[in-house]
Amino acid sequence: MSFFCFSFLLSLFIFPSASQSLRGVLIDCGAVVDSVVNEQNWVSDYGYVSAGKPKNLTVDVLDYTLSTVRTFPLKNNVFKKFCYEVPVYRGGKYLVRTTYFYGGVNGNLNPPVFDQIVDGTFWSPVNTTEDYWKGMSSYYEGIFKAVGKTMSVCLAANSLTDSDPFISALELVLVSDSLYNSTDFNIYGLTLITRSSFGNNGSIIKYPDDEFDRYWEPYGQHSPAESFSHVSVSGIWNHPPAKVFRTRLTVPKPEAMELLWPPAPLPNATYYIALYFADDQNSFSGRAFNISINDIVFYPNLNVAPAGMVVFASQWPLSGITKITLTPVIGSSVGPLINAGEVFEVLPLGGKTHTRDVIALEKLKESFKNPPPDWHGDPCLPPQYQWTGVTCAGGSRIRVTSLNLTSMGLSGSISPSIARLTALNHIWLADNNLTGSIPDLSSLSILETLHLEDNQLSGEIPHSLGNIMSLNEIFLQNNNLSGQIPSSLLGKPTLNLRTTPGNPLLSQPPK
Repeated sequence: MSFFCFSFLLSLFIFPSASQSLRGVLIDCGAVVDSVVNEQNWVSDYGYVSAGKPKNLTVDVLDYTLSTVRTFPLKNNVFKKFCYEVPVYRGGKYLVRTTYFYGGVNGNLNPPVFDQIVDGTFWSPVNTTEDYWKGMSSYYEGIFKAVGKTMSVCLAANSLTDSDPFISALELVLVSDSLYNSTDFNIYGLTLITRSSFGNNGSIIKYPDDEFDRYWEPYGQHSPAESFSHVSVSGIWNHPPAKVFRTRLTVPKPEAMELLWPPAPLPNATYYIALYFADDQNSFSGRAFNISINDIVFYPNLNVAPAGMVVFASQWPLSGITKITLTPVIGSSVGPLINAGEVFEVLPLGGKTHTRDVIALEKLKESFKNPPPDWHGDPCLPPQYQWTGVTCAGGSRIRVTSLNLTSMGLSGSISPSIARLTALNHIWLADNNLTGSIPDLSSLSILETLHLEDNQLSGEIPHSLGNIMSLNEIFLQNNNLSGQIPSSLLGKPTLNLRTTPGNPLLSQPPK
């Protein structure tokens, strides 16, 4: 069996691990005021999202940030996304965490199932039912690179969604560039499967013990756990907190130790795996063992030292139940140990709509007084969640090919930036309340149809429309246009041009 993966051992100090304030933003979704919870500053989601409704839960919660949610309307919004847009440092690497606690907010017995999206990438489905019935909140965590000045985190109803999608909290924390840096974050993201502190029977280890507020969940029940305090680890690769090295799973004799971890079956995919080890400096005995995953060698002859080390693979295929086996090498007098571990699914990024098209659509959105509420995030991606009225095509260069916002009740004007959508074949903005003039569209060389009828547009018909040789349909009736109809349009036998009824100030050119 061959694997497209690689495994490394690292024990060098990269950066000192000192407690510091989190760099990022912690958003208490649905809250109307900012708050301080566990010495961390949480902000209201006002200004980060323009859709949805803030609601208060009427049930008791274990954490203050779970007492409010923001819900997004399901009706008429299947396969439409609603996005938080958070300012970030372009090129920065971010831990993104979403937290959900239903609390019966929709009136249904079970929480809804829906999707979550980061920028143009489908992140994962959100299904919190099992945790909710245990009285627990659910969280999802990923590591993503910021490709622009904002990062969008979106919720979207799918075909299984039976009530309004909701969210309790959203966190974006800037992490060190050295974290998980064997992954190319230009083409991949990482979505957390599990992160465990082995031998820990206490509480979750997080900030301030972990400087990036990663959650290290206890994993010690029904296992040969030990606790010890003589550790000297502080800052090995990936910056695990020193506290995770104070407990471990081990066996007293030099015999193999098996873990079924992660505890749940995994879908067939590629995973990032990191395992962390440190021996007690008071009893360091040259402990050495082999590591295998599902009976495949992961790392041979690991000599564990008090300074700590991590063994990781950036791309390792897994499916179903995962068995990790630690087997002492011949001649060992003590058993193996393990302190902590992380598993992420490697997530291919979904790409990005052509930058010029994104900028043009943003300016068009600004010119509308009431743009569609889902016009946030990437306009074209994921493909099943394109903006309302937007159709896209293309491979590596995703372009906007048509706009159909007919009868959307739009008011405002048509921004000249629409002419920068140079892959457009169709513009349909009929039956709205748009005012102002028709912009110069001569740069749209492959435009075939232009429907602007039944609005309140004024001014003259641009002569440049006659230069678009691909145009075969222009509907302008029932507006307030004036001046003469360009002769370049009247002389086209293949063009279906409609300017009446309406437009009483519009005239034919002199013969």
